[in-house]
Amino acid sequence: QVQLVESGGGWVQPGGSLRLSCVVSGNFAGIATIGWYRQTQGHERAFVAAMSSGGGSNYADSVKGRFAISRDNAKNTAYLQMNNLETEDAANYVCNANVRRTLGRTTVSYWGQGTQVTVSS
Repeated sequence: QVQLVESGGGWVQPGGSLRLSCVVSGNFAGIATIGWYRQTQGHERAFVAAMSSGGGSNYADSVKGRFAISRDNAKNTAYLQMNNLETEDAANYVCNANVRRTLGRTTVSYWGQGTQVTVSS
């Protein structure tokens, strides 16, 4: 099994910054892609950012230029640097990892429980 644990959430005023972390542990051969989604009450989970094993990244249009995803493969950890936060960014931020199985050629997706980000004046 694979576990994902997020941290770094909290309260910040508009214009502030936060840095989220996602640590992946368990039985896997590697992380093909890792990324972040966010969800608010009454809304579907929305894509935020993701990074492939090769270093390529993708961002939702709403966060381009403000958020930056990175990963430390040695630590099986991904980060999300969030700058110039807006009230619309407030959500539960959930980490997702598509990991390579130790046996076979397939990958499997795992989700964390999320870390809450509150942005308000």
